[in-house]
Amino acid sequence: MTLNQNDHAFATKITLAGEMDLVTASLVRAALEDCLRRGIRTIDIDLANLTFCDASGLDVFLAAADHTAAAGGLLRLHHPQRIVARVLDLTGTRFLLYPPAALIDDRAAHREPARSGAAGAALWHARIPASSGRPRGGGW
Repeated sequence: MTLNQNDHAFATKITLAGEMDLVTASLVRAALEDCLRRGIRTIDIDLANLTFCDASGLDVFLAAADHTAAAGGLLRLHHPQRIVARVLDLTGTRFLLYPPAALIDDRAAHREPARSGAAGAALWHARIPASSGRPRGGGW
């Protein structure tokens, strides 16, 4: 898996490519923890080239969303491939996404691809309120 990061003041865009699994999830976790330590509060994660995400990767996204929200920030997931969107759907974690049904239902295959700019950026994003109900442990 590859991870590219582009920081802008208190925001960052992270682009993931390849497979996110038990071995590679730690790379993403470390990058997200570092963002929060450095004061970054808006984290955009581009999933367009992420071809696989297992439970360990999903856990990283959930924990990062919790920690970012607790710090007063926002974590957004953008442009997941169908297989990654399906994992989110099957695991009941669509509550993280807005709009929740975008790209998950079969009608999405017939839609025009997202455009760059505001329309594309708004396609997928997650915001977790500080009181999301997820248990909070001593770390990620």
